[in-house]
Amino acid sequence: MQSLIAVIIVAWFLSRLFWQKKKGSVNKSEFVFWLIFWLLALALILSLKWLDQLVADLGFSSSAIQVLLYLAVAVLIYFIFRIRLRLAKMEKDISKIVEHLAITKRD
Repeated sequence: MQSLIAVIIVAWFLSRLFWQKKKGSVNKSEFVFWLIFWLLALALILSLKWLDQLVADLGFSSSAIQVLLYLAVAVLIYFIFRIRLRLAKMEKDISKIVEHLAITKRD
């Protein structure tokens, strides 16, 4: 039952993704990224029994869904880190532009 609910949720997200693409809110690279992300999530959901066995064979004491959750949290933290770096670079670039404009307007 949980897998069915998860598949329905992923299908809903995929439909929203295609709708956003049709509307033009998502560019091609974003669309491909999220399409791969949701299709990978769907594949992992559909192979949970196999993943449970793999996780058990590797010696983990938790279930595959918990391992996937830990992995997802780690990936999200990585993306937040990358966004923070990008924002810091943008702030630095904006400061340089403002400084340049201030110097050129003063003259």
